[in-house]
Amino acid sequence: MKRCCEGVGLPCLFKGVGMASPRPPKYLLIFDFDETIINENSDDSIVRAAPGQVIPEHIRQTFREGFYNEYMQRVLAYMGDQGVKMVDFKTVYENIPLSPGMPDLFQFLSKNHELFEIILISDANMFGIECSLRAAGFYSLFRKIFSNPSGFDKRGYFTLGPYHSHKCLDCPANMCKRKILTEYLAERAQEEAEFERVFYVGDGANDFCPSVTLTSADVAFPRKGYPMHRMTQEMEKKQPGAFQATVVPWESAAEVARYLQEVLKKKC
Repeated sequence: MKRCCEGVGLPCLFKGVGMASPRPPKYLLIFDFDETIINENSDDSIVRAAPGQVIPEHIRQTFREGFYNEYMQRVLAYMGDQGVKMVDFKTVYENIPLSPGMPDLFQFLSKNHELFEIILISDANMFGIECSLRAAGFYSLFRKIFSNPSGFDKRGYFTLGPYHSHKCLDCPANMCKRKILTEYLAERAQEEAEFERVFYVGDGANDFCPSVTLTSADVAFPRKGYPMHRMTQEMEKKQPGAFQATVVPWESAAEVARYLQEVLKKKC
């Protein structure tokens, strides 16, 4: 299936661990992270490492809609001031539970890795995602991970930055997943990689934005009852047929695994 995308290729940053494969994968599978792979919002989870497991009200009041990344920079600066260290954050990330059925889905993908090219697009941060995926044992499944840059400065403070700038009016100031996905598809097309179908697993409003670009051959897997699911339902009511991809809501990621299993059976 030929896909035309705007934008230029992304710089070689934020790469996950690649997997060698004798044949190009047939399918592209995109994951969100927070409340999709893991069963929590990791930005909320790391507050468990703060003194008293709370953030002062005067910092919480600085939050502005669409500027969560900036807010988290202030939260992390406060935690650094309070002496929270890398090991404290690492421990929290490593212990965040996976969403229901996610181990089943990852086991399925491990067994069929030659058929799927898997990437992760998340508005969390690179350090936290890597800690969580390595602890779960599934980091190597991902060809690339796109998330906000993060690390630790000379003081030992956990630092966070924005991923990029964009012109999308529907997404947070620091990240538009649609821009990332379209640029990735353009980059892979230049490398002569062709995908028969694209699958997108997510939960949030920022996952709805890229899923709108999917074609009728593709599948969107919104987590049932979460914003992405509600937004696909609302679009179908207001503009029937405008959302082209097949919509398969899930409560357990094992349902996603079963759907993909059926896709593979039909190809046999």
